Amino acid sequence: MPVYRPSKKDVGFEDGGDGRVLDLDTAVKDGVLGGLPLVGCGGGLAEKLDLKKMIEELNLPEVPSVFICPISLEPMQDPVTLCTGQTYEKSNILKWFSLGHYTCPTTMQELWDRAVTPNKTLSHLIYAWFSQKYVQMKKRSEDAQGQATELLTTLKKVKGQARIQSLKELRQVLGNHSTARKTIVDEGGVALLSSLLGPFTSYAVGSEVIAILVNLTLSYESKSNLMQPAKVSSIVDILNEGSIETKINCVRLIETLTEENDFRTEIIASHSLLVALIRLVRDRRHPHGHLPALGFLKLICTHKQVGSLMVTIGAVPPLVELILGLNPEATDLALFILDALSSVPEGRQALKDCSNTISIMVKLLMRISESSTVYALSILLSVCQLSPEECSLVAVDAGLAAKLLLVIQSGCSPLLKQRAAELLKLCSLNCSDTIFISKCKLTRTIQ
Repeated sequence: MPVYRPSKKDVGFEDGGDGRVLDLDTAVKDGVLGGLPLVGCGGGLAEKLDLKKMIEELNLPEVPSVFICPISLEPMQDPVTLCTGQTYEKSNILKWFSLGHYTCPTTMQELWDRAVTPNKTLSHLIYAWFSQKYVQMKKRSEDAQGQATELLTTLKKVKGQARIQSLKELRQVLGNHSTARKTIVDEGGVALLSSLLGPFTSYAVGSEVIAILVNLTLSYESKSNLMQPAKVSSIVDILNEGSIETKINCVRLIETLTEENDFRTEIIASHSLLVALIRLVRDRRHPHGHLPALGFLKLICTHKQVGSLMVTIGAVPPLVELILGLNPEATDLALFILDALSSVPEGRQALKDCSNTISIMVKLLMRISESSTVYALSILLSVCQLSPEECSLVAVDAGLAAKLLLVIQSGCSPLLKQRAAELLKLCSLNCSDTIFISKCKLTRTIQ
């Protein structure tokens, strides 16, 4: 374990340089406390604060290294110093001793004295530093809550460009201070923001409203209000014309609305909504939009009305074409959707009509995950059952027989093996023995 040697920039110490904090004033001057006054060291506010609570709530990514215990790599609350001059969190070093170690964990020196000495100066420094950060955080939080309240009041009065500016400022406050979210909800901000969505909502206003709403905890009443046809239509319109960030926000918001058991199916069985989602999936310039769109399509594609409409708008060919270029998680989602669509007659026909469906599904067998193999195998079975003679020959020529033998011999689930055997039997019955046996060579599969 590397030895930490504090510098004058980290702490104030005398010329002896034994690593112990000796001079609180120098530590403040040299920057450990950021040059700020010590909060509560004289018996003020900091005495009322619990150090453990402050550390947990602040959750700071960067803490002065001299405050970190070399054992746990966490901020110390009760620092103690060994005879070697190294400082540790008391509970950690005592546990080290209880395990039978009689050395200094940092230097690995044998200890001639196992006594631990409380490092009160460092303890004061740690407490004062975290107290300052905590008080500053609380002040910023209170300021953010006040700012959110003011902006909500302003939104009730202004229109046009002033309204857009107020919404931008509110979104910024919300993004920087999580406590502002509760203020917006508690003060009726959700209803106010929802009222700004409708048939005459401009893109500029709508995109800001949606960006705010998607980051708030919405009640059942709030969701019911947003599920009004005019508001949903406004969200879908913005989804169709917005930037990639706005499109993703729209998808997330609509997905939130469908979490309620009594949501209206017409919300998701919308031609405009499904077209917008497929466009988002097909957008190769912004691949980070694929997962939100595919994730939502996975949630809704099992609704019979939605599945039929997806096939009608031509969702099958682009999903098949794109699937090999997606990342593993997105591939799994896309296969789930195609498998769901293969359960309806028009979906099976659309999959069969795609010239590369069979070859792509064969490639995906045993390639991504077991779930992906299950979906791909199910799709192949649906397509081959639709036209056994035609599709079986295409599938076997693409190397399906050898892949199915691998599936059967693998350690996958019994159900998957059963489906593979069923499809293998179907192919063997519709191909000549010579062709079938020649295509079972594993070298073709490996290639």
